[in-house]
Amino acid sequence: MQSVGPYRFTHMLGTCPVGKAWAAIDEQGRFVTVAVLDAVVANTSGWREAFAATANALSQRPGGHAFAYADFFAGEPWAAYPAEAGPGAETLFRALGQEYHPVPTEQAGSTKQGDSPEPVSGVPRQPSGPPQSVSSPPHPVSAPPQPVSGAPQPTSGAPIAPWALHSGALPTVPPAPIPPPSEDAPQSPAPVSAAPASPAPHDPFRAPVRRIKPSEPPPRRTGLWVGLAALVLVVAAASGVGIWAIAGNDQPDPYAPPTGTSVTASSTVAPIEPALKPWAQASLYSPEEKALAVAAPSLVFVEAVFTGYVRDARTNALVHPQPVSFIRRCSGFLLTPDGHAVTNGSCVKPAEGHARWLAVDALARMLVQGKQLPAGQISAYVAANLGKVRFTGVEPGTEPTSTVYGQLNRAKGNAVAEPAIKAEVVQSLPEDSGNTALIKLARGNLPALELNPSASLAEGAQVRILAYATSDVVFRNAAYRPQSRMVTITGTSQRGPVSIYLVDNDLGPASHGGIALDSAGRVAGLVYQDQAAPDRANRAILPASTISALLGEAGVANTLGDTDKVYRSGLDAYFRGDSSVAITQLEKAAAAAPDNLLAQAYRQNAAERQRLENASREQSDTLVLVLVGCAGVLLVALVILAVLLIRRRDR
Repeated sequence: MQSVGPYRFTHMLGTCPVGKAWAAIDEQGRFVTVAVLDAVVANTSGWREAFAATANALSQRPGGHAFAYADFFAGEPWAAYPAEAGPGAETLFRALGQEYHPVPTEQAGSTKQGDSPEPVSGVPRQPSGPPQSVSSPPHPVSAPPQPVSGAPQPTSGAPIAPWALHSGALPTVPPAPIPPPSEDAPQSPAPVSAAPASPAPHDPFRAPVRRIKPSEPPPRRTGLWVGLAALVLVVAAASGVGIWAIAGNDQPDPYAPPTGTSVTASSTVAPIEPALKPWAQASLYSPEEKALAVAAPSLVFVEAVFTGYVRDARTNALVHPQPVSFIRRCSGFLLTPDGHAVTNGSCVKPAEGHARWLAVDALARMLVQGKQLPAGQISAYVAANLGKVRFTGVEPGTEPTSTVYGQLNRAKGNAVAEPAIKAEVVQSLPEDSGNTALIKLARGNLPALELNPSASLAEGAQVRILAYATSDVVFRNAAYRPQSRMVTITGTSQRGPVSIYLVDNDLGPASHGGIALDSAGRVAGLVYQDQAAPDRANRAILPASTISALLGEAGVANTLGDTDKVYRSGLDAYFRGDSSVAITQLEKAAAAAPDNLLAQAYRQNAAERQRLENASREQSDTLVLVLVGCAGVLLVALVILAVLLIRRRDR
């Protein structure tokens, strides 16, 4: 079955002069529509850029069609749209100004599962019937239509491509004038008299025909001169194109790598699969993609396990002989290369009342598992016993034990060995003063982020959040991955002396402690729990200024390491199109910080882009040589033809 990227084609939806629309399915069984630009069209100057620009414009326009995934550097560029969003592939082709031809339903459904879809040519088929003949010959046209010069320019919004084909009714052909009768045509017979005329006497010097005929004029060589003129035009056009192409090579190419360095992607190197792909979460080469690329390596999955005993508050007697444990999972982010990270305070160091409630709830579930309490009585048990107990350590009056672990990239619940990193709580602020905590991972040389304490957050503004989330329903060993989402600030609230910003969406239970990003990939705030909401969802943002206060109390400075700076310089080069510098810098960052998988992924992306640029440049040079060669051959032919004409005239 034919496929592109993570999508497997099921059947064709339609065609247009520059590509095809397919129905496809991804690895998770989600349906999409895929617009595929034909390879010949993609190699035509301007089409690949117009295809990418139009897809991005439709994604960014309010109410437009956002693609789920795309590859504009493929041999046949493509863009995939979620099926539930409507005919995205058809919309993209129509936005390019193309006449779209849907495949009939019975034809689209006839493709059996397991069969490869029948290839369809890039241009629509001609009507089945032959053209109707015209009774009179059409008048000749004075000159052929002039070609439109220039490559298509991408426009914002849904562009109308001026080079696209437009249908229109053919002009009616007026009938040719009726030619006058020829002199040699037979005339109507003359009237015959009643008596025949007597024959004239024979004259030997008067013959019925002319004895000496004048020589006929030489035939006109109109076709020869038309062919000669066409040949001259072709030679002139080919020579002009060749000269233009050669002169164009002298212009600087902003994407050309420096001479002396040529790095290409090795086919033997397996592609890196980072936990978060910024190019799939935002528009390609956009500031949003770059901000995600800067911040994602510093995101940390945090898991804290608390163990203690539930005791009677008056007598200190054990309510249950076995220790009780509960788990807290949240997100965090690194602020120093030596492992200092910030997260939600109630995750790693909950207040006594909150920890007691979690312990009693865990005890009730243990009793249900041991058949000592009906499953429907958990809430009633917690309400009846919460005010009567204490949650302590092994001895009365001691604190329960806790262990904290952090994970980068992909994460797994209940992990205590590599790649999990042991951590400890350094400083925390109470719930009414910020509810944040500073932890330190027991590993150095980690990717860090910059704080932006003066970030502007206001009602109605859109902010991108980044945190860990899961789709697993089984909590114990659930798998977590970084996810991002654009949210809108809907209002403000007060948490003690701290103001927080309420937002309209979240990324799930483990997202508290995640990052609210500014446009440069710095920390504008911390994802926070809206404790006033009935579900206590993580739909609030704590300003970054509170995080600065926490670092000040702990005596820790927010700093970037040398590797972080090299990584950012590599991203700067990548997003401005300098593939060679991007490869060099990102390779250094990946070697110095193996945990930064995005440095390796973007290095591979830059190498692949450089390979495509070099291949395109080689094709352009080959085309120039072919055109110049054709111009030379035609020029020789023109000289030979001129010599033959001169000799023939002199005869």
